[in-house]
Amino acid sequence: MDPLTLVMLGVLALLIFFMFRNSRKRKADLELLQQKMVPGAEVMTNFGLFGTLVDIDDEQNVATIETSPGSTVRVHRQTLARVVEDEPFESDDAAVEMTEDDAPAVSEPTLNESSLDAPPAKPKRTKKTES
Repeated sequence: MDPLTLVMLGVLALLIFFMFRNSRKRKADLELLQQKMVPGAEVMTNFGLFGTLVDIDDEQNVATIETSPGSTVRVHRQTLARVVEDEPFESDDAAVEMTEDDAPAVSEPTLNESSLDAPPAKPKRTKKTES
């Protein structure tokens, strides 16, 4: 056999492998999503509508979502994109150092090469009142 033919067959086999792998992964994700889609779950649709899932009709493929108290929307079941789960918000700036009197600690400004070349700041003048 020709080496080019072997390489082409290898690439074809690799593409088929990834195609089946992606299909299985997508199917597993869909099953997990369907398990989370229960009445009372916070959901988001494909078009960005958030609400609480009230009811799913499997026979007609219709889902009822409550967007605000007393306001419901009927959508096709396949438009339900994901279940919104509360994730804790972590910020890098969340840990602010505090002093003893519960005031934020002030750090000294850092100097770099460009700040050393800058001219000194001029002092502010105040008006003198004559008495």
